[in-house]
Amino acid sequence: MPFRIALSGLDAASTDLQVTGHNIANSATNGFKQSRAEFADIYANSLQDVSTTSSGRGVRVSRVAQQFSQGNIDFTASNLDLALNGEGFFTLADTNGNISYTRAGAYTVDRDGYVVNHTNDRLQVFAPIGTSGTNFNTGSTTDLQLPTLSGTPSATSSADVAVNLDSSGTATPAATLFDPTVATTYDNSTSTTVYDSLGTAHTMTMYYRKSDTVANQWHVYTTVDGNIVTPTTNSTAAPSSAAFPSATLNFDTSGNLVTGSGSISATGTLAYNAYPVAGAAALNMTFDMNNSTQFGSAFAVNNLTQDGYAPGRLSGVDIDNTGVISARFTNGQSTALGKVALAKFNNPQGLRQLGDTSWAETFTSGNVQMGEAGTSSFGLVQSGGLENSNVDIAEQLVNLITAQRNFQANAQVITTADTVTQTIINIR
Repeated sequence: MPFRIALSGLDAASTDLQVTGHNIANSATNGFKQSRAEFADIYANSLQDVSTTSSGRGVRVSRVAQQFSQGNIDFTASNLDLALNGEGFFTLADTNGNISYTRAGAYTVDRDGYVVNHTNDRLQVFAPIGTSGTNFNTGSTTDLQLPTLSGTPSATSSADVAVNLDSSGTATPAATLFDPTVATTYDNSTSTTVYDSLGTAHTMTMYYRKSDTVANQWHVYTTVDGNIVTPTTNSTAAPSSAAFPSATLNFDTSGNLVTGSGSISATGTLAYNAYPVAGAAALNMTFDMNNSTQFGSAFAVNNLTQDGYAPGRLSGVDIDNTGVISARFTNGQSTALGKVALAKFNNPQGLRQLGDTSWAETFTSGNVQMGEAGTSSFGLVQSGGLENSNVDIAEQLVNLITAQRNFQANAQVITTADTVTQTIINIR
């Protein structure tokens, strides 16, 4: 019997050495979680046994338990390197739709633009709802794919124009017709770039001319690529020719815009007739001029923005700490591609190890619970970082010595039992 007990001890010590060796071997593996060998004693009793005098039958390995404590985070130069600071797992899917979970966040892009790990499993995200980049479909996951084509253009449809027109300036005589090539026929001008439906850039210029017949009144002429753009409603009071129709801005005695006059609508917006563009849809533009003023100071452009943009190429990917993934384009636009889908389990130690620092759901682990970073008990996502193994080398080396001593002690039990047996055999 001592032989069998000692053999069970040798087997347990050997398993302990294997677990410790496995931990040490993976001390530099990103996302690795160390294991711990746990043991239980063995008693073989029957109804006739006296439990108080039973010596036991040895030891067995009860389980090898994963330890899901947080590992340190190292920072890297790649935005697609992801680390979790807190609970949760990244969700992966292979090409057959098999789902796995991992804490290892070293991701790259394959030839089709999918974000994958070293085994080509695709990172799962919640797809965006609409174009706002704030709402996501958390009911299902999808593969994260970076756009491989250029960002589509958008035609200019509106602009925000806020200028200050100098009230102390001298008005141009009404008899002098406006001519954009003659600087003395207007007071000030400002330009910006607008885009047609194909993303082609056009230069839009707005000319401001003070009225010499009506106090606190200004006339606005607009050209695109040097060609006049006709206001939706022309002002009859403006010194205009058929070639250069204008719109009218009226200000009160406090220098604020008076709406509802001329071609300025009651909302303070200035609209223009469709401007034809060869090969593209006609430009229909509306300008919000509510914040324009007429003060006794120099002409100033306080704001001049428009909503159109040219086509662009993918220039980078940003991932915030809540897992929202945004693609940046060379035209200055940014588009939400999705939100990193995180998973957690009531009993993570019940997960089945798949290798390659991945786990699979089991009955023991409980059903997967999907969620977003920073909500509930889910941790935050760190872009440009990788979670190190949670193995403590010093602790493992001590465990190694302990397991070795246990192995030697059990081997000594066999030696002693052999000596006792030999003594019995030699009794005459």
